[in-house]
Amino acid sequence: MSNTPTQSAWLKLFLPFAAGYFLSYLFRTVNAVIGPVLARELDLADNALGLLTSTYFLAFGAAQLPLGMLLDRYGPRRVESGLLLLAGAGVAIFAMSDTLGGLAIGRALIGLGVSACLMASFKAFALWFPPERQASLTGWVMASGGLGALAASKPLEIAIGFTSWRVIALGLAVATVLVAAIIWFRVPDAHSDGKSAGFREQLAGVRQVFSSRHFWRYAPMGFWMTGGFMAVQGLWASRWMMVLENMDRAAVAVRLTWISGAMLAGFLFMGFFATTLVHRGIKLEKVYIGSMFAALAAFALISLAPGTGGDLLWPVLGICFSLSNIAYSLVAQAFPASLSGRANTALNLLVFAGAFGLQWGIGGFVDILQAGGWATEAAFRAAFVVLLGGQALALVWLLLPARRG
Repeated sequence: MSNTPTQSAWLKLFLPFAAGYFLSYLFRTVNAVIGPVLARELDLADNALGLLTSTYFLAFGAAQLPLGMLLDRYGPRRVESGLLLLAGAGVAIFAMSDTLGGLAIGRALIGLGVSACLMASFKAFALWFPPERQASLTGWVMASGGLGALAASKPLEIAIGFTSWRVIALGLAVATVLVAAIIWFRVPDAHSDGKSAGFREQLAGVRQVFSSRHFWRYAPMGFWMTGGFMAVQGLWASRWMMVLENMDRAAVAVRLTWISGAMLAGFLFMGFFATTLVHRGIKLEKVYIGSMFAALAAFALISLAPGTGGDLLWPVLGICFSLSNIAYSLVAQAFPASLSGRANTALNLLVFAGAFGLQWGIGGFVDILQAGGWATEAAFRAAFVVLLGGQALALVWLLLPARRG
């Protein structure tokens, strides 16, 4: 396949992967809306709800290292289409379950099944497109994820008013299988340059990534900043708005829609302008660092002064999160194309470890504080302040090598 694909080939490559990532992000954030419904139906405490929601992140994160080796060996078409069938099965199990255990199994299968959606896109772009287009393509595929988050906010809340969440889930299971079929039958295959490598050589590539100082410069930011935002957006943002700002479900859904719309705007900015910025000599690292400072400031104001400017600050977080994904391009640039799958999935492992650990941890921390006599509002504020501290330390760590340089 040529590195300058035709428009027809671009559509065959981009749109199917974009559809997969749309579903992946929808599944990631859907519990922000249906979580309160599940909690009422099953009488779930915050800790149990956090664990249920974060099983997606646990399975997703656990798949990242073997996923990187599979992508480098077998290519994105085969890997993503097969895993999406697992996701479809997981959605069906989730839809038909009446117990916490069944829901958790279904959500874990969803996380495992969509674990390749973004990384397979990155691998396909690395195989078929020149390096200077990578950041823009990343922005475009992330925009499809932003649409998925948008669909999982106010539109989902409206849909639940007309039908049950179980019927919606079954419809999404069918859609997931259809996307898997489209990728399998329509995406052109490619022979990855890592295909001939044996398992031992594949592991050596993983060790090369994890022994890189360049990788570990960005890894804490992936855990605390990107993973932290995913943990909050996927569940605790809605609980914070209800508990700290006394918002009802409809108002929360509107604000979540604004957050998702802001994310989409950030992704579209990267899609339209990232390549232009590179050509004009503007380093993407400067864009990344500036957006992370803005994210830290916005989250600090949210955590320390609840209810003050929330309609503005939460969308600012959404925009900054979309720009945090520049880190994938910055990390991958330090490695050859044959290691691109493993480099991106290694960073993604840290991101989803943060999303899982922090999402579950916030719920557990809040429950512990409440058991110790803390008011619910004070417990949530303390949990957000702890997350804020971790993000600040990660940003300091990112800046230290630059200062030495």
